Amino acid sequence: MEQFGHDYARLCAAAGAAPQEAVLRRLREHDGARGRLDLAAQSLSLQTCSALGRLLHGAAPLAALALGDCGLSEEGVRLLLHGLCSNTTVKSLDLKGNNLRSMGAEALGKLLRQNKSIRSLTLEWNSLGMWEEGFSFFCQGLRANNALQRLDLRNNQINHQGAGELAVALTHNTSLQKLDLRWNNIGLLGGRALLSCLHSNKTLKRLELAGNNVPGDILKAVEQALDHNQDREVILSEAQNQVNILSKEVLSLKDEKNKQFMDFVDTVDKQKEERARSEKMSAARVSQLQEALDEQYSIMNSLKTKLQMTEAALALSEQKVRNLGELLNAMKQEQNCVAECHVRELQQQKQESADREGRLLHDLSAASEKNLLLRNQVDELERKCKVQQDQLFQVKQDLTNTTAELKLRAVEAEERLETEKRRYKQSLEDMESLRIKEVGRLTQHMEASERSMHNRIQSLEAIRISLEEELGQVKAAALTERGQAEEELIKVRSQARLEEQQRLEHLEEKLRLMTESRDEAQNCCLKQKEMVAEAQAKAKQLSLYADGLKRRLDELQQDLDSKEEEKVTELNKVKLELQEQIGHLEAERTAQDGLREKIAALERQLKALSSNHREALLDKEGEISLLLEKLRMKEAEISRVREEEAQRASFLQNAIMAYVQGSPLGTHSSRK
Repeated sequence: MEQFGHDYARLCAAAGAAPQEAVLRRLREHDGARGRLDLAAQSLSLQTCSALGRLLHGAAPLAALALGDCGLSEEGVRLLLHGLCSNTTVKSLDLKGNNLRSMGAEALGKLLRQNKSIRSLTLEWNSLGMWEEGFSFFCQGLRANNALQRLDLRNNQINHQGAGELAVALTHNTSLQKLDLRWNNIGLLGGRALLSCLHSNKTLKRLELAGNNVPGDILKAVEQALDHNQDREVILSEAQNQVNILSKEVLSLKDEKNKQFMDFVDTVDKQKEERARSEKMSAARVSQLQEALDEQYSIMNSLKTKLQMTEAALALSEQKVRNLGELLNAMKQEQNCVAECHVRELQQQKQESADREGRLLHDLSAASEKNLLLRNQVDELERKCKVQQDQLFQVKQDLTNTTAELKLRAVEAEERLETEKRRYKQSLEDMESLRIKEVGRLTQHMEASERSMHNRIQSLEAIRISLEEELGQVKAAALTERGQAEEELIKVRSQARLEEQQRLEHLEEKLRLMTESRDEAQNCCLKQKEMVAEAQAKAKQLSLYADGLKRRLDELQQDLDSKEEEKVTELNKVKLELQEQIGHLEAERTAQDGLREKIAALERQLKALSSNHREALLDKEGEISLLLEKLRMKEAEISRVREEEAQRASFLQNAIMAYVQGSPLGTHSSRK
């Protein structure tokens, strides 16, 4: 406030006048915390009023200004109030006891029209009501003002015309709450005018009319109207509070709904993004699976073609095996036929030998007579017997050599078979290792599956070709061995036949000689028996050899069957692997179907959530509509209360008017 005093002194000096000491002292004593400047009972000069008006222009550091009983002149009041017109800080103004007149009333009207900060105005002990034109300007300013709440017009000589002007102003004023009109000259007409204005003015809560010659009934009516205004204010405040509460609730509901909607939109966006991401991932996965399926289908088709080729080759090999079986059966039949022929020949030989023995026995009886004659030839016959024994020994030795050679050949054939078996086992082990490697490659590197399967099929084809070649070699070796055995059998048979022919010739010679001597015949019989036994032994040996060859052929057939079974097992393994791959692909397809089902389930959940959110939004909108309906009902009730109050006021006014017009006082006054 020191600055305010310095500014006051500077302005007075600029105007060429000395500042008033009392004003300076009051400015120094001013309480800046309360913001009140009290210059009451100070005689303010015109320069002081001009300086204060200039200091109060704008945002002065004052909230209350007291200028009561200062004896202000008309010009001083004008200068002060002109500065206050643009002030935005002063809330209370006290101008009582300054004898304001027409110019002061006009300045006050201008102040009320322009100033929007003054809430309390005290004009007690002035003469505003004496100047009708000035007071009319004041009332026009009050009519246009929407900030003033307290107005003190006590002892201002306001008559019924001024009261009418005030009533018109109060009809349009919506901010004034307290008006003090005590100790004026309002009278009955003024009271009626003020009472009538209260029907439209609903903000005035207190109106003091004591000392104005206003009838008591009008005062009561005014009090009732003010009570109605207060009740209305209370109702309006409550309604406003309820409206505020409801508006807050509506805003909160709107905010909550907006938040829920935004959350729902965010969740929907997130779900859409997740769905798009999952659809992209599933599409990529489906494309990958489709590519893998196409690759697997191509691999399966190639494997099917190769399997068909292997099956065709297997059918060819089976056909070859069947042909070989037929050849073996034919060989067995031939061997059986040969054995039967040999048996028949042996039986014929036995029959012939029996016949010969009978003849010899018959001749023995005839030759017994020649026994003595043949003794001389015993030595020669013994020598010949020794020669024949040597020949038999040579034949036995030849037979042992041939059997040894056959055994060696059989051992060599068995060794060859063992070597072939070992080679086949080694090839099977190589195939097994290759298969394991191929399986590892399939599990580790799906990208090289086709190449590895191609290599594997090539290796299988090479192995199959090598096996077929080995089988052909084995078959050729078996055929060669069989041919050799047959040749050896033919040779043995020819040798046996030749030997038998030679023996028959010898027997014939011996028979011819035995006709000469019984001893020679007996020796010849013994020799023939021995030769027959040897021939039978040879026949048994040949049959045993043939049985060995049959067993050999059976073993070869079993080996062929085992090889074919191994081929079948290998093919079955390949088929099982293909089936496993197909199963994996089908599992991936089922997994893809599961993903599609999950996507459908998520879509259903999204639809359910959207429906739930829609239902919640509909519920919230229903609640909002109910609240709005309640608000409209409250507003209708308030309007109804207003109409009822207006009707009551009109009824009261009519009753008062009727009472006044019908009362003796009313008649007396009308007569006057």
